[in-house]
Amino acid sequence: MRVKLIDAHFHLWDLKNPYPWLKESNESSFFLGNYDSIKRNYLWSDYENDSLNHTVLATVHCEAEWSRNDQVGETVWLTEMHRSTGHPSAIVAHAWFHTENSEEILARQSSFPLVKGIRSKPVTSKSPDNMEKGLSGSMQDPKWLNGFAKLEKYGLSWDLRVPYWHLYEAAEVATTFSKTPIVLNHTGFPWDRSSEGLKAWRKAMECIAKCPNVWLKVSEFGLIDRPWNFDENNLIVKEALSIFGINRCMFASNFPVASLRIDYFSLVNSVAKMISHYPPQMQEDFFINNAIKFYRLPNVKI
Repeated sequence: MRVKLIDAHFHLWDLKNPYPWLKESNESSFFLGNYDSIKRNYLWSDYENDSLNHTVLATVHCEAEWSRNDQVGETVWLTEMHRSTGHPSAIVAHAWFHTENSEEILARQSSFPLVKGIRSKPVTSKSPDNMEKGLSGSMQDPKWLNGFAKLEKYGLSWDLRVPYWHLYEAAEVATTFSKTPIVLNHTGFPWDRSSEGLKAWRKAMECIAKCPNVWLKVSEFGLIDRPWNFDENNLIVKEALSIFGINRCMFASNFPVASLRIDYFSLVNSVAKMISHYPPQMQEDFFINNAIKFYRLPNVKI
């Protein structure tokens, strides 16, 4: 089946540019384990090849850990790529919230027309059992909150990427800054698929879904210790859509990272099958219109 879609979250990189995580030893805490196979250039032509059996109408590039010593460099590079290829259609750039130059970087990023939002990963704990409050760079850090507050000033959304056990803190942020659009990445990372783990994930998702300014990217179901499983991930998607409502959800591939577990064609077809019981208009909203609305994408021809 060929699907028309907007990809609300993908990455490009050229290893001539500074990507420490792709050039050095694998990060021991990476959520999918070994990622040697994606330590190679991934340019627009590579994405086109992966997605060729579907119709990609527009794309949203999410920051890909370009060196934090040059936070605007990736935006400059992607803007040049857009001029030659027409993609990405929009950029989610990076800016730290807790640093002294936070507003300077936000102002520079927002000066690029393609930049619609910021992804800035707060400090998080490795598990729900060892959480500490108020750490520098965390969502409870006053400096972090002060920087976050500037998103509204610059008309930027926030891509939220944290494990589910931090969603309660994120809900506090979303409530405090209710005018800032927020989109939760990667289905809230339901990594623990035990009955207790899923119960905890579901409870956290229900908490943050109460915040009307928070949307959801239905993406990245890969696990460190097992292959991609349709039946298991189908339950995750159905729960997530039930909690948030499909009107606040959008498809995102997380390619090429997701390619560590599944190919693009199979990923899109699997998700399309998972939502096939929804009316056609809701399916179109999920794959296309919700991303247009959230990221303010102009001139997308459906």
